[in-house]
Amino acid sequence: MPFVHKHLLGIQHLTASEILTILDTAESLFEISTREVKKVPILRGKTIINLFFEPSTRTRSSFELAAKRLSADIINFNQQTSSVVKGESLKDTVLNLEAMNPDALIIRHFAAGTPHYISTFCRSHIINAGDGAHEHPTQALLDAFTIRQAKKNFKDLKVVIIGDILHSRVARSNIFCLNKLGAKIILSGPPPLLPLEFKKFGVDIDFNLDRAIKGADVIMMLRIQLERQQKSSFPSLREYRNLYSLTKKRFRRAKKNAIIMHPGPINRGVEISAEMADSAKSVILKQVENGIAVRMAILYILLGGKERDSID
Repeated sequence: MPFVHKHLLGIQHLTASEILTILDTAESLFEISTREVKKVPILRGKTIINLFFEPSTRTRSSFELAAKRLSADIINFNQQTSSVVKGESLKDTVLNLEAMNPDALIIRHFAAGTPHYISTFCRSHIINAGDGAHEHPTQALLDAFTIRQAKKNFKDLKVVIIGDILHSRVARSNIFCLNKLGAKIILSGPPPLLPLEFKKFGVDIDFNLDRAIKGADVIMMLRIQLERQQKSSFPSLREYRNLYSLTKKRFRRAKKNAIIMHPGPINRGVEISAEMADSAKSVILKQVENGIAVRMAILYILLGGKERDSID
């Protein structure tokens, strides 16, 4: 099934077939990053702008490398040295950048819905690189790619997502993505960070991590996002660590071939022990590596792949 969208704004409105199209394309492009000369001319002549209004290490660098490996020209927008500091509005910033005729804008913004808003007046392809606590579609896609590498398929996999679910755009996009692909998802974390309303997304909730993790195929840890919390949602980091940190002892409850994931950045010794983050069961750095191939696939499909049947 072809990918029929002009933009990648989120996972929620993609079909399972469209998700698999991206993963299959990423698999075909993965080999490029292993070559001595890591570049192909697929997007030569295309121009992409990384428009990040929040800090980023993995996503921004990954998109930049993805674009360069496809021979596109890419510009990294720096908010601190732009006219935003002079009071220029988001819309005027985007309109001025689009007047320079880029082919795609990759948007990360602290306000949920920003990529959707920008897509209403932009001609360029818009890619959501994280909008507030709403979605982070490319992270979910690279996570799915990594899971498929390790587990081959998704049907009936037990995936446990642990931590600050409430503020996590990664959790939301992974819930949408993995549900569509047939995995069984269990959420665990402190009650203030895990509202029961999440059940409407077709997941199970278990506040007891020792019970939730039993028999897990995939364990996905999340960072505590203090910057998005108005007040602390738990008494202390010590209590959080005791109840929800992934330790070697706790990991023994999962399946022997379970994998450990984390979108980064990691708070070692808080949500995950250093021992487990660096263990053979961890695919955290593999996620980072796979992110380049997945983002190459998205750029290829939107900007340089086969002609789409329709554009929404």
